[in-house]
Amino acid sequence: MATMGAAQAQSFLPGEFDPAIPTVTDTLGHAPGTRMSTSAEALNYLEALAKAAPDRMKIVNYGETWQGRPLNYVILSAPQNIARLDAIQSDLATIAAGETGNGSALPVTWLAYSVHGNEVSCTDAAMMMAYHLLAAKNDPRVAKMMEETLVIIDPVQNPDGRDRFIYNFRSNVGIEPRSDRQAAEHDEGWPSGRVNHYMFDMNRDWFALTQPETRAKVKAMLSWRPVVVADVHEMGGDSTYFFNPAAEPISPNITQSQRQGYEVIGRNNAAYFDQMGEPYFTREVFDLFYPGYGDTWNTHQGAIGMTFEQGSPRGLVFERSDGSLLTYAEATRNHFIASFSTADAVAQNADQFLSNYAEYRRANASGAAGSGAYVIDLAKRRWNAEALARRLVGQGINVVRREGPVSVCGRSYPRGYLAVPQAQGAARLVRALLDRNTELPREFIAEQEERRQEDLGHELYDVTAWSVGLMSGVNVDVCGSMPGGAPVSEDAPVPAITGGSGDFAVAVPWTDSGQARLVTLAIREGMVGRLTDEEFTSDGRTFPRGTVVFGAKANGDGALAKIEALSSQVGGETVRLASSWVEDGPNWGSGSFTTLTLPKVAIAWDEGVSQLSAGALRFILEQRFGLPVTPIRTNRFGRTDFADYDVILIPEGSPAGVMGSSGMSNLRSFVERGGVLVAVGRSLDAFTRGDNPMLSVTREAAIGSDLSDPEGENGGSLAKASEIEDEESYREAIEDENALPDSLPGALLNVVADTNSFLSAGYDDGGVVNADGSSVYTPLSRANGLNAVRFASADDLIASGYVWSENQRQMAFKPYLMAQPTGEGMTIAFAHDPSTRGYLDGLDLMIANAVLIAPSRVR
Repeated sequence: MATMGAAQAQSFLPGEFDPAIPTVTDTLGHAPGTRMSTSAEALNYLEALAKAAPDRMKIVNYGETWQGRPLNYVILSAPQNIARLDAIQSDLATIAAGETGNGSALPVTWLAYSVHGNEVSCTDAAMMMAYHLLAAKNDPRVAKMMEETLVIIDPVQNPDGRDRFIYNFRSNVGIEPRSDRQAAEHDEGWPSGRVNHYMFDMNRDWFALTQPETRAKVKAMLSWRPVVVADVHEMGGDSTYFFNPAAEPISPNITQSQRQGYEVIGRNNAAYFDQMGEPYFTREVFDLFYPGYGDTWNTHQGAIGMTFEQGSPRGLVFERSDGSLLTYAEATRNHFIASFSTADAVAQNADQFLSNYAEYRRANASGAAGSGAYVIDLAKRRWNAEALARRLVGQGINVVRREGPVSVCGRSYPRGYLAVPQAQGAARLVRALLDRNTELPREFIAEQEERRQEDLGHELYDVTAWSVGLMSGVNVDVCGSMPGGAPVSEDAPVPAITGGSGDFAVAVPWTDSGQARLVTLAIREGMVGRLTDEEFTSDGRTFPRGTVVFGAKANGDGALAKIEALSSQVGGETVRLASSWVEDGPNWGSGSFTTLTLPKVAIAWDEGVSQLSAGALRFILEQRFGLPVTPIRTNRFGRTDFADYDVILIPEGSPAGVMGSSGMSNLRSFVERGGVLVAVGRSLDAFTRGDNPMLSVTREAAIGSDLSDPEGENGGSLAKASEIEDEESYREAIEDENALPDSLPGALLNVVADTNSFLSAGYDDGGVVNADGSSVYTPLSRANGLNAVRFASADDLIASGYVWSENQRQMAFKPYLMAQPTGEGMTIAFAHDPSTRGYLDGLDLMIANAVLIAPSRVR
C-alpha cells in the first residue's frame, strides 16, 4: 500500500477522501486489515457510515441467525437513486417476470461476504468497499458506480460462524500473532467457524433452503434481482487469488451471453490485479455445475454469479509453503480490489448487463428454455411434495396446485397435483432442479475417465446429482402442456387431511416426513401410540407398514381431537377408526403392534465425527421431527453413563481413536443392555472389528485389487471386491459366511427394501439415496443380521448423476441400511449418510425408523 495521508490510509486504493465519512480507525480503533472485526463491530461501523451519509447508504435488516444475530445488507448509490428505491425495485421485479420495464430500473451488483464464517478477511473487505464508495472524492469510477448502479453489500452471511472463529483466535493469540500454521490461533477446533449453528455449509444450501440464514438471504436477493453476484470466499493459504471465468464443468443451463459476461468482469478484475502485481488464476478448480452454490444458483436466475477465492491467512499472518508471509491486510486488500473492479465493470457496462438480464428472463418466460410443466403427484409423500413446492416458490419459482382426483396429460392424480410451468423467468433454475438428470459434458467425462486410467484424481468439485423430486421421494412427471391450478404461496401452511369416522382410535399412516413429525410431537405430548410392521385393512382402507394408531381409551378424554389438532399444525394426515376390527392384517391388540415411546437420543459430538454429518442429523431430528437430541463429546464416551439413553447416534467419521477403548467398550455395553446404536457412513468401520463385531460386515477393496496390503485406513481388513449380478447371486452372498474403490462423486442411487424389517417401513416401493466416497460393504449374512435396504441391481442402480462403471458394478445389491442384534439391543448402520446437507427429505422416514421407532421394536 502506497504511503498516504491519514485519511487516505483508510482505503486500499489511493485517492482523496471525505473526512466527514468515519473511518474504521475512528469507529473501531484499528486500521483496516490489522484486526478481525466481529459481526457486531462490522455492523457498528456500517451504521456509522449510514449515519454519516443517509442520502447515499441504507441499511436493511433481512433476518437473523439461529443464535439471534442480525443479518443485514447495505444499499449504496447516488442520492437521487436512494430517493427512488421503491421505483427501481418495482421495475426490476417487472423485468424479472419477463415483462418490459418502464425505464426506472438500475443494474444491481450484489457483493456477498463470508458465508463461511472462518473466511474472515471477506467481511473487513466489505467494510472497506462501503467506506470507499462513500468517502472517495473526485473519482469518476466511484461516481459512475453510484450514479448508474446500485451496489448492495451483504457484509457477513454467517455471523454465528464468524464470531466462533474470532473468539477462538482471540483466545489463543499471544503477545504477537504467529505465522506458524500449526499455532493454536490458526487451529479452530470443532466445530469450525466455516459452518453455522447447526453446522451446515450454507454455500451448499441455496436450493435446499434448510437454514434460516439461507431462506432470509434468498428472499432478500429476490427482492432486488441483481444482475451480478459475487460470493466472496477464502481458500487454502498457499493459494493466490481466484476469480472467474470458472472451471469446467459448466451447467448446460448457463447461456452463452452469461459466459461473455464472465469474460467482461474477469478481464476487469485482471486489469486491477495486474496493476497491483498480484498473482491470480482462473478456469481452475471452481466450476459452475452444482446449483446449490451462491454463484451457480444466482447464475440460474439470470445473473452473472461468481466465486472469489483468496488464499487465507486464517489469522493475521500466515507463512506459506514457499516461506513468504501472507497478512490479513493483504487478503482484505485483494478482496476489496476484486469487489471494486467488479462493481466498476458493471458500471462501465450498465446498460448491457441490465439488458442481458432482461432478455434472459424474457426469453425464459416466452418458453426458450422449455414449455409445458413438471407435475408433482400429491399421492406419494404428500407432505414432502407440498414442502418442496413451497421451497420452489421461495426461490421465485411459480407453482400451482390442484386437489384431486383429476386427470391431466394422460395421467391420473387421485389426490391432485402441483405443477411447475417451464415458461417462466426462472425456467433454467426450474430445469436444473426438476430435471431427473443434468448431463455432464461428454468431453469432460472423457477427460476424467482418462485421468483415472492414469491414476490421477478426478476434477469434479461436488455432487453430480441433485434432482429435488428424487431427493424428496416424490413422483415428478413432464407434461407437454401447462395444467391449471391455484398459485402456491411460500407461507401457506400444508393442509391437513382427515378421514374415516368413529371414536375408537386415530391412525397416522407412515407415509412422509409430516407424519414422522406428527407422531413425534404426539408422543412428546404424552400420547400413547401403537405401531405395526404389517399393513392392515380397516373399513376398506389399507394402512401401510409403520402406521401408528392412537387409541381413545388409552389416551383419555379428548385424545382424538388433540391428535387432529396437532395434525392441523403439521399438515399431517389422520384417519379415524371405528373399532379395532380389520378386514385383513393384525388387529390393534395383536402382538404385531408395539407400544411406541419417546426415545432419549444422544449424538457423538466433537473430534472424530464430521461436523457436517453431526449437524445435519441433529437438525433433522430436532427441527424436522421435533425430537430433542443430547450432544455428548466424543472424548467423554469412556466415562459417560448411557443408562438413561435409548439411542446413540455416531455420525460420519472415524470416532474410535477419540473415544478410545473405554468409549468403544461403553458403547458395546450400552447396546448389549438393550440400547440402539446408529452408525453412519465410515464411522461404522469402528464397529466391524474383533472376533465378535457389532457389525459383521467388511469394507470392500477396489475391483481388481490383489489385497497385497490388506489393512484398511481404519485398521480393519478389507474384503476382496465382489460383483453381485442378480437376485439369485445376492441370496447366495448373504448365505455365505488394497486399495479402496475409486472415490465416487455424489450421485443419487436407487435402493430396494427388505419388507420384513421395520427399518424399511415407508419404502416398500424403494427409495433414492445419495452415495459418495469409496465405501462399499459386504452384505450381512442372515446368521448375523439383516440388510434392511440394499442398493439396486447394476442396471437399475443410477437414479441420477454420474457413477464410475466399476463402482456401479460393485455397489449393486450391496447394503445401504443394516441391522445386527447385539445382546438385548441392536446396531444399525447406514453405509452412506442419509442426512447429507439436510436435503434428502425423502429419507426422513428411514432416519425415523432407526431413531424414533427402533427403541420400541428392540425392547
